[in-house]
Amino acid sequence: MQTTFKKLLIALTLCLCVPHTASATTYASRLGSKIGYGIMNSATGIGELPKTVMVTSKTDGVAYAATAGVVTGLFHTIGRTLSGAADLATFFIPTKPIVQPGFVWQDWKKETTYRKTWELLP
Repeated sequence: MQTTFKKLLIALTLCLCVPHTASATTYASRLGSKIGYGIMNSATGIGELPKTVMVTSKTDGVAYAATAGVVTGLFHTIGRTLSGAADLATFFIPTKPIVQPGFVWQDWKKETTYRKTWELLP
């Protein structure tokens, strides 16, 4: 009777522990991704200024890029930096970065946009 109870207790403990361990690894990797986005976007937000000027000069011309492109680049710099800070502050909720593309060096020829809703990381 006592050995049966011990076996049942061990089986129950294993059944309860195994799924949590598997999901903790996935959750931890998603947290690591969000922390990475937060650190890199906070540190490289200034890269938005030359990126936006280059994109604007190709689409709208050099004169427009020298004026409105610089102002837009400053706004994107602030947006990416604050987005990175928000990702760091809320790292325990594994969501995709608000700013798109996720890093300033991705899709260098595409203007930066921002998500309208929060989406969980896969």
